[in-house]
Amino acid sequence: MSQVSLLYAAAVLVVWMTARVSSSRPFRLWIYLAASWLFYFSLDARFLPLLVLSSVFNYYYGRLIRRQPRVGLLWAGALVNVALLGVFKYLPALRPLLSQSPFWQHVAELALPLGVSFWTFQALSYLFDQYRGDDTRPSMGEFCLYMGFAPTVMSGPICRVGDLVPQFRAPFAGSWASVREGAQGVWVGVGMITLARMLAAGHGGFGVADAFALRGTLGTADAWVMLLGYGFQIYFDFAGYSRLVIGVARMLGFQLPENFDRPYLSTSVTSFWQRWHMSLSFWIRDYVFLPLAMSRREVWWRHVSLVISMAVFGLWHSASWLFLLWGVYQGLMLVGHRLWQQLRRGAAPIGPRWLRSGASWLLTFLVIILSWTLFRAEGASHAAGILKAALIPTAGLQLPGGFVLLVLGLVAGYFASQLAVSRVPQRAPGLLSWLPMPARFACYAAIFYLAVFRAAEAQGFIYAQF
Repeated sequence: MSQVSLLYAAAVLVVWMTARVSSSRPFRLWIYLAASWLFYFSLDARFLPLLVLSSVFNYYYGRLIRRQPRVGLLWAGALVNVALLGVFKYLPALRPLLSQSPFWQHVAELALPLGVSFWTFQALSYLFDQYRGDDTRPSMGEFCLYMGFAPTVMSGPICRVGDLVPQFRAPFAGSWASVREGAQGVWVGVGMITLARMLAAGHGGFGVADAFALRGTLGTADAWVMLLGYGFQIYFDFAGYSRLVIGVARMLGFQLPENFDRPYLSTSVTSFWQRWHMSLSFWIRDYVFLPLAMSRREVWWRHVSLVISMAVFGLWHSASWLFLLWGVYQGLMLVGHRLWQQLRRGAAPIGPRWLRSGASWLLTFLVIILSWTLFRAEGASHAAGILKAALIPTAGLQLPGGFVLLVLGLVAGYFASQLAVSRVPQRAPGLLSWLPMPARFACYAAIFYLAVFRAAEAQGFIYAQF
């Protein structure tokens, strides 16, 4: 793996240096595209033709929709993309219902192309935006790079054409300042991923997966510790990966949209979904919720639209009843928060502000942590057992003490670090600004290597399965 990582590091360095010395924008564009496709080929060579085919189809279909903005054309293009996603992602879940013929059984065993959920949603947003008359008119090369851009092709952030194409057209922005800024982001991302790996490995070989594999009667403490462990594992894993690739892109001179903004500090479910997997949350808001909610004027329909949108959010992850229930649960919590806001509108505040904020944070935190049951459980009965243990007080603790201390220590450390960061001046110097330039360069090189090494392990991330 280290040799592969060194090859990635050398390739990215060559791309950066070539783009920096080149004054030709088309040349830089094709260098980026070739490097991105080679990167995808090195991770999953089987499905690079599928990525290229999807890119070419959606590019020309988007041009057709722009010339003839008809609803029928739009839905036909969307159906093609959803069908592509469905064949690889949802058809295997229907295997028991399919014909027992060898053909259908082989189809149901197809592997999931790396990043297909992410770049298919980017293709859909392009078609929707073309229908709405978006002014960004990418060339074929620009659109293919938008679909297969190396930092985003595996697990996002999910971008829009208007986010990336203007940056592809701009002069090279990979300055030393952007390298420094990106390296600091990569440093944070690598640290978060390391924490996720600690939770996965656990203490004495007992990690989060082992906790969820426990069977028998769980105590209430067992249930909450394992849910806390998984909730922070998936956060450190996905937010760390997002921070890493955003940092790598910044080092190359590109600005990607943020994907996480300290979601576990949210004081409402609404706030949480504005801060967790933000690129997908905003995609669902813009292309599912708003069109649905605006199709009727009744207030009750807005609530129904919210639940439907979050159900889509859940099904985006997998064609599973548990993911569907997870999405519906989140939608109902969002509706409940809206109803509470309407009920309390104009009413006098209850208690001091710090108490209200603290109670709102605690309730939101518990509601979200509890929801990870549906996300992680291996079946309905497994989820029911965890929920029963979490909600009905039961004595006893099956989990090893070392694992419990690890989870609680990391959770406490996370909140303590957020408190410390909130007290640091906004314009505090960079993490490595106190070092002389040669030492800083060596640190940036080490950070860069770690970033590429983690990228080489991307298929081990939790969200790589989606």
